[in-house]
Amino acid sequence: MTREHTQSDQAPAAIGPYSQAVWAGELLYLSGQTPLDPATGKLVEGGATEQTAQVFDNLEAVLAGAGLTMHDVIKSNVFLTSMADFAEMNAVYGRRFEAPFPARSTVAVAGLPLGARVEIELVAKRG
Repeated sequence: MTREHTQSDQAPAAIGPYSQAVWAGELLYLSGQTPLDPATGKLVEGGATEQTAQVFDNLEAVLAGAGLTMHDVIKSNVFLTSMADFAEMNAVYGRRFEAPFPARSTVAVAGLPLGARVEIELVAKRG
């Protein structure tokens, strides 16, 4: 199977040897997005609410670049540096999706790039 990458100039550019997203057949695998402002390349200010909102803005930009929307998402993986941020993240998450919600995993991690509090990756399906 050939990997076909896709990207959006409206989301932060990849800062390493990875793609913003890769197609595998009808599935689009989005790399984890952190709360970087694509215009400045810097972490947005604020807590878990503001950071989660920026993460979703970045993810939606990558999806749009591939011709998809949040309605096409079938799986998400959420990484938090503190489970104390779960309620704030979950509130934003609940506003970005509609039922039926995608499957989800949420885990606490020791750290994220640039001191981010949240990172989210998605899997979406075309059609």
